[in-house]
Amino acid sequence: MRLVVLGMGYSATQFVAQGRARFTSVSVTVRSVQKAARLRAGGFETFVLSGHAVDPALETAIRNADALLVCIPAEDGGDPALPLLGDVIGTAPGLGWIGYLSTVGVYGDHQGRLVDETSDLRATSERGLRRIAAERGWLDLGATSGKAVNVFRLAGIYGPGRNPLVSVADGSARRVIKAGQKFSRIHVEDIAGACLASLDRPEPGAVYNVADNEPAPPQDVIAFAAGLLGLPAPPEEPFDSATLSPMARSFYMDSRQISNVKLRTRLGYPLRYPTFREGLTALFTAGEGRRSG
Repeated sequence: MRLVVLGMGYSATQFVAQGRARFTSVSVTVRSVQKAARLRAGGFETFVLSGHAVDPALETAIRNADALLVCIPAEDGGDPALPLLGDVIGTAPGLGWIGYLSTVGVYGDHQGRLVDETSDLRATSERGLRRIAAERGWLDLGATSGKAVNVFRLAGIYGPGRNPLVSVADGSARRVIKAGQKFSRIHVEDIAGACLASLDRPEPGAVYNVADNEPAPPQDVIAFAAGLLGLPAPPEEPFDSATLSPMARSFYMDSRQISNVKLRTRLGYPLRYPTFREGLTALFTAGEGRRSG
């Protein structure tokens, strides 16, 4: 199977690593020449995709591809890949699966209620509205081309190098308390596993929430990480008086809990890390938060 990845970042790297045995070739795009050089050294056909120029060899790779994973976030001008590559993608003869990584941020504020894939998309931020438009663009491409486009709405991502164990250990973790606030999260290995399960069972137009089983208050997750490390939990900070960046504060303005029932039942994907406890315990066992340097 020939794979093309648009936007070779954290989640895509895990997807390629988990599925490497099934891919006969992997072509990827990045934004920087330096990262492209590192990936080429690792055996990937790599293209720099930025601005409005497209390497003809990238178009050839897409035409020859069996699967396409899209991880490029929407920008101010909309989805950057669709205008550049939509025609090539839509007419690629062997392309049987297109996965688009989105975010649960498209749901906006549901006042703490449980939301599923049929819930209203209430995002009001520019970031959320751009994601909604991008999802629609990719789903429309699938509908018009007859290709199986699957959208994955990702909860808060954690995994190796990016998790509360690291932030507790380096002193950057905070326990900001907002009454009733819970966040959903997902281990990066489960993102890759869910996408690979969809690749095995492509369903045109399917949308999946990719989240674990337990939305939880963020302060509880930090306290659990601190307990694993044998360190004191950071002090509690009331949300109303906490000094937060505009982006960090915006995350607390939307309240919702994410249902993953469709992921577990219709797609039939068994989570490796059903809650943050299993995920953080596995990361702790692997040495996260305890490595020197």
